[in-house]
Amino acid sequence: MASMGLSIDEQKAVDRFRKAVVEPSQSKLVILDFWAEWCGPCKALIPVLEKVAADYADKGVMLAKLNVDEEQFIAAQFQVRSIPTVYAIFQGQPIADLTNARSESQLKAMLDQLLAQLPVQGGAAEGDAAPHGPSPEELAQFVKMGEEALAAGDPQRAASIFAQITEFAPENAPAHAGLVRALVQLGEVEQAAQVMEVIDSDPRLAGDPAIAPARSALELAGTRVDDGELASLRAAAEAAPADMDAQFAYAEAAFAAGQRDAAADTLLAMIAADREWNDGAARAKLLKIFEATGLEDEWVVGVRRRLSRVLFG
Repeated sequence: MASMGLSIDEQKAVDRFRKAVVEPSQSKLVILDFWAEWCGPCKALIPVLEKVAADYADKGVMLAKLNVDEEQFIAAQFQVRSIPTVYAIFQGQPIADLTNARSESQLKAMLDQLLAQLPVQGGAAEGDAAPHGPSPEELAQFVKMGEEALAAGDPQRAASIFAQITEFAPENAPAHAGLVRALVQLGEVEQAAQVMEVIDSDPRLAGDPAIAPARSALELAGTRVDDGELASLRAAAEAAPADMDAQFAYAEAAFAAGQRDAAADTLLAMIAADREWNDGAARAKLLKIFEATGLEDEWVVGVRRRLSRVLFG
């Protein structure tokens, strides 16, 4: 959690959170409970959380309770809308929402699933073997977690997950590709390009098919313009609906600016009007957007249905 540009009170809140949650979560799984004195359901849940945390302490689980009235800034950063809200935190990032686990058995079942996937350091006795890195199966689960974060519209969390995977497994192509795509969605195009340079310098990564969507995402991001130019391109497209060049330029810039609905609407309208224009450039661009976003993404699935209706009635 960044502290630049914060007030003194906000910086103090971040420091308290870092010491109570972020630092322990580097090696442990932290159950973070957002609660308040006036919240009846919160008080009913706390004994359950405390018991489970105690039962799982030797597995590397701990409980941190955060009073939303006393730590309003931190609660706002997590976009807490109601309480109790409970997250599982690992290495400083929320990796699961535990709010719906209100019983001991439900909470333990969710923790068992997370602990099977994460390199959490339990209370190993002296002389035990040091914890090893994640297995290929665990890495695949991490990649899936990152992809789910991207699909859910949380590129910040996705970037953190993918970056951690690349540290564990520098040869993991899907993680590098996911990191590039997440950085592009965050608007960190220069940083994404630096990651791509690392990819291109490693023969194990450069030729992997998983990298193709990342290349597409970075290529599409290269058409990013400032807000003023985007407004001009939109105005030009609206003023001349039959001008395919104007429509195409706006669609490219809109997607690069994160306005993917506007980009898709424009490209679909172009395909409907003249699918052969410029050797099918509008359809090719839409397919590249699909690839960059992820073919399993719900938004992509919806737009692909719309494309099918345009192409096949």
